[in-house]
Amino acid sequence: MRITVLTVPECPNAPLAQERIEQALDGRAAEVELVEVADEAQAARLGMTGSPTVLIDGTDPFAAQGTAASVSCRLYRSPDGRTEGAPSVADLQRALYFAEADEDCDCPPMDAAGRGGRGRLAPVTGGLRAVQQAVLRSFATTGRALDPADLERAAHTVGRTSREVLAELAAEDFLTLDDQGRVRAAYPFSATPTPHRVRFAAGFEVWAMCAIDALGIPDMLGTDAVITSADPVTGDTVTITSTGGQMTWQPSSAVVYVGQRSCTGPAADIACGALNFFTSRRTARNWAEQHPHYMGKVIDQALAEALGRSVFGSLLTETEPVHA
Repeated sequence: MRITVLTVPECPNAPLAQERIEQALDGRAAEVELVEVADEAQAARLGMTGSPTVLIDGTDPFAAQGTAASVSCRLYRSPDGRTEGAPSVADLQRALYFAEADEDCDCPPMDAAGRGGRGRLAPVTGGLRAVQQAVLRSFATTGRALDPADLERAAHTVGRTSREVLAELAAEDFLTLDDQGRVRAAYPFSATPTPHRVRFAAGFEVWAMCAIDALGIPDMLGTDAVITSADPVTGDTVTITSTGGQMTWQPSSAVVYVGQRSCTGPAADIACGALNFFTSRRTARNWAEQHPHYMGKVIDQALAEALGRSVFGSLLTETEPVHA
């Protein structure tokens, strides 16, 4: 793997980018180079859209569509919503994971969970984010979807009906609806039982759509929690205790399998069934052999946690995404 940091001379954020790349690699082998860019012509030739720009095997995983070449300062939105001068470690870990996906895969595993790199935070336009966040806060505080009357009030504040807003959110896979138009799931939460439970200190619990969703919930809410699930092969319990932002896994050998059976469709249909906790790599591989219609891979605890934070950590922020 080749990682290139494109930067203008004396860019104050270049050392930060290099430091975070080293943390994200966590000892894995990679060729990391720093290239200083003198002008916009060279920036256009190399694919630089602001300093620093990080390329992984020649591709900018953080590029915003239509952004022009530039030697100006580049800003990145971290998973917790802050603006920073370099990609976060979590976002870099996720980008490295996609880069390491099998070359013969048309769509890397986890592509569905992250909406093909478009993220799970709905846009502000049309009241989509306001309603999405109202639904998420209801799950976070009560364990249930927002009731129809409250949904209608949330949509009314932006001059729309709840039916209109929910239909748009479902069309873009920010949530899913049942046959009666009620919220069935609002990633990362499920309105119906799943194998993945998240219990809060207050005593109530929620169901998560999948293993990665469950891992993203404590960071999204900024709270301690205990995640419990079961190895689909052995039935043995996997427990992750999140305290002060640090996660402890039992058993210590536990891993996550991430996969999907198609490149298109809602994550609930094509991916959630293949995003599971396992007590070991052996049982995860056994499951994968028994389910050949899913394409995916086994990932370790650190990467699974980083993916959860990257996809779901910013869902309750009030800020807009930053483009270079």
